Order: sequence, then structure tokens, then C-alpha cells
Amino acid sequence: MQKLIHDFSIPAVFAGFITFLIGISVSAVLVIQAAQTLGATAEQITSWFWALGLGIGLSGLLLSWKYKYPVSTSWSTAGLALIIATGSGYSLNQAIGAFLVCGVLTALLGFFGIFERLFRYIPQSLTSAMLAGVLLKFGIALFASIQHEWAFILSLLAAYVLSKRFWPRYSIVLTVIAAMLLCPLVLDFHFPVVSWSLAQPVWISPEFSLPAILGLALPLLVINLASQYLPGIAIIKSYGYQPHVNQLLGWTGTAQAVLSPFGCYSVNIAAISAAVSLDHQVHPDPSKRYIAGMSCGLFYILMGLFAATLTSLLMSFPAVLITALAGIALFGTIGHNAFIAFKEADDREAALMTFLLSASGIQFWGIGSAFWGLVCGVVVLLVMKFPWKAKS
Repeated sequence: MQKLIHDFSIPAVFAGFITFLIGISVSAVLVIQAAQTLGATAEQITSWFWALGLGIGLSGLLLSWKYKYPVSTSWSTAGLALIIATGSGYSLNQAIGAFLVCGVLTALLGFFGIFERLFRYIPQSLTSAMLAGVLLKFGIALFASIQHEWAFILSLLAAYVLSKRFWPRYSIVLTVIAAMLLCPLVLDFHFPVVSWSLAQPVWISPEFSLPAILGLALPLLVINLASQYLPGIAIIKSYGYQPHVNQLLGWTGTAQAVLSPFGCYSVNIAAISAAVSLDHQVHPDPSKRYIAGMSCGLFYILMGLFAATLTSLLMSFPAVLITALAGIALFGTIGHNAFIAFKEADDREAALMTFLLSASGIQFWGIGSAFWGLVCGVVVLLVMKFPWKAKS
């Protein structure tokens, strides 16, 4: 407890909050849509948020505390897209069974070290290029918003630049405060009336169906590994930490399996939003940034306990506020990974292709551009570095 108090910092808490806000704001409505696709009632949808909040929150909080680096956890947005696209072919109970199987398989891949052995063979230049490409759209979206909300965006950028110049450690904190103050003044926004109430979990008996396992559980597993774990582990590594890959996969998969009967369809390592909790703006000392991961986990737990209330409150903020905060918070991470990606001249061609393909946003078979960008980069790197023998 003394170490926690000693390592505690306000910027770390704000970084955890932004990580949480980015994680849920983009796809909270998709959770509702996915649950409805499977025929869930209003009470069961609330239970989904309860289970997701507790599973994600406890995993992130405890893993960050245990390993002393920020372990930001989240649900899978790509997984939601899969459920929405294919879920109508399964009953809710069959889908719950598929979520449980997916969680168990994730845990096994982690605890038996299978995923980590594969990850070791991927150069950091390519994983950093992949991350820079995936995050690029958030930086572009920030500046594209000037077209319609120029007063808000330019004021927020001014607040960020000035705070970065004079109070660099508190730049994100001050930018968030500025955003909250500017929101009702510049944007069309009024704070909603909040009525707090605890969410009630609802047990949904899992039903194990071979079509649901093959058509939902296995594709969900592949999508989670490709779009969440692969970039999530890579981004932790890019900041100099040595992630405990086996344990991270194992325990998040276990959390998903345990809470799946209440609607927990995924508990993953966060990919994009995790960058906010890892950057140097959280704390100059990397050994104290784990507080951001713990804070993010705590906010997810609060979301789970007050699921309906807190989600509706956060969803009431204008989309441009989330876009702006996400873009500004990820400035450091985009620059950091771009530097690592293009630092080595021998890897530059492969890194460039990885970066551009990852930034493209394409999807094949439900798997996003981050995975395909990395595959492309590995292929190009093998071609460039393979010792081809010239014919005599």
C-alpha cells in the first residue's frame, strides 16, 4: 500500500481515464447492437456491460499492480462487428457457449506459451510500423475536425501546446480540463441529468453448439489475437517493458471464460487506447506508470457496477470531444513508434509497407488492417533479407 501511495500521480489517473474513455466511447453502442442481434433483453444487455466492466477492470487493475507496468485491457470492437454480422444465426445461449470456448482457448494459448513463441520472430521495426499506421487515423481525424469545429479544436490544440511547453508532465491533465470547460461553451452540449443505480447481473446458461464454435468462437479467437493481443503486446514492448505475454493472455482469457455466462464476450489487451497509459506524459519514471493501468481498470469496474448510468453519461459527450482527446493523447505514441519503425535503414522498405497497409483500414475475413500490414511487412522483409543465390 505504501508503494501505491508513493507512486500515485494525478497525470497517471487522467491517463487511465482517457484510456478508458477511448476504449468504450468508440464502440459502446455496438455492444448494445451485438447483444440485440443475439436476442438479448434490456436486463441482459445491462448484464453484458456489468460482466465486461468487471472482467476488463479487474484484469487490468490486478495485472498492472502485479507486473508494475500499465496493462490496459478492453473489449474487442472487431469482435463486436463479427457478432453483429453473424450472430443472427445463433441463439443467445449458443453465443454464450462460444464466448466461453473462446476464453478457454485464449487462456490455453497463453498459459502454454504458444502465442509468445510466435511473437518472438517478429522484428520490432514492423510492430512499431503497424502501431504507427493504426494510430495515424486518430491524429488525422483530429485535424480533419477543424473543418467543422475549428474553434473547439484550435482552442484545445492551443491548450495542449502551451501546457506541453510550460507544464509538460500535466499537459494531458490540463488538456482534458480545457476540453470539459470548452465543451458547453463552444459545442452544442448540455450535461444530462444523472440517476445512479447499480447494475444487476443476469445468468445466461451456455449452450455448446458445433456450428457456433466453428462459426463464432474460432473466428472471434483469431480476430482477438490479430487485432487486440498482437498490437497490444507490441505497444507495451515498444516502451521498453518486457510484457509477460503468457500470463497476460492466460488471465484475460480466464476472466472472459468465467464471466461469459453473464455476457462477457471478450476480455483482451487493449491496442490503440493502451498507448495513452504507456507514454512518458503519464510519468517520467516508467516504473510508476502502472498507476495509469490500475486507474483504467478501476474506471471499467465503476462502469460495470453502474453500467446503464455511466455508459449513457459518457455517450452523451459530443463525438468531436472524444476524437480530439484521442488524437492529442496519441501524439507522443505515433511519433515514438514512427521513429522506431524507420530507424533501421535495412528494414525501412518493409516498415513503410507495414505502416501504409496498417493505416489503410482494410478488412478481410473480419480481420483488420493491423494484422495484414504485419503479414505484408514480414513477407517483404523475408524477400529483402533472404540469401538468394545468383545463377551462374
